[in-house]
Amino acid sequence: MFEPWLLTLDADWLEAVERIETHGQAHPSSRVQLMGALTDPQGSVLGVGQGEQASEGLCGFAVLSRQPFDAELQTITVAPWARRQGLAGWLLTALIDEAGNWGSERLLLEVRASNQAALALYRGAGFRDDGVRRGYYPPLDGNGAREDALLMSFPLADSRD
Repeated sequence: MFEPWLLTLDADWLEAVERIETHGQAHPSSRVQLMGALTDPQGSVLGVGQGEQASEGLCGFAVLSRQPFDAELQTITVAPWARRQGLAGWLLTALIDEAGNWGSERLLLEVRASNQAALALYRGAGFRDDGVRRGYYPPLDGNGAREDALLMSFPLADSRD
């Protein structure tokens, strides 16, 4: 087993990012949306993987967007075959550092109310619950009621003091 690696991804990683997104999300982003994230000058896409060379083993990625005063975590996606190994935590720590380096005051996110693994990750890292968007997400199975999004934030200004 190799130590995980972490790096900033660009458009050359589109195929690998799309593969992770397709396998890792119930409602995956489109190829165009992923390319937009990889080429956005106001954002950052970080990748995490395992293997001797980065090209061998992308296992997950995260998209961070710079806002005027805050940063927004748009997604963390880890491939199903690489979950429960701490990779999302590595990504989250790197995103918090990146947003802090940008001078952002807070790191914001929204998460599906039923996503207990993500909620445990975010709360364990110190994110606070800020509110709810009722009926924000489509149902996971395509049937049934829409699901709430929980709004959360991490106070970066506090962590720099």
